[in-house]
Amino acid sequence: METYNEKTAQEHLSRLTNWTFSNNGIEKKIEFKNFNQALGFIVQVGLLAESQNHHPELFNVYNKVNIRLSTHDAKGVTDKDFKLAQSIDKLL
Repeated sequence: METYNEKTAQEHLSRLTNWTFSNNGIEKKIEFKNFNQALGFIVQVGLLAESQNHHPELFNVYNKVNIRLSTHDAKGVTDKDFKLAQSIDKLL
């Protein structure tokens, strides 16, 4: 499975909204109106992740959600991460 580094990931990141490469993963920070919206979004991401059999790291504090994607088996960023990131962007 091919992995991407910060330089080779740029082309894929340019097709996404507000994702950054960090520490062998891609990350996105989102702020919602309130906790209910943030939690609803997390549930939607969970359903997407399960359908793609690729599970993100999700962090939530009140109305803020941080998402981190990395393919742990490959020890880095792969096409699976970009595919899930595209799906997550469509939720917003």
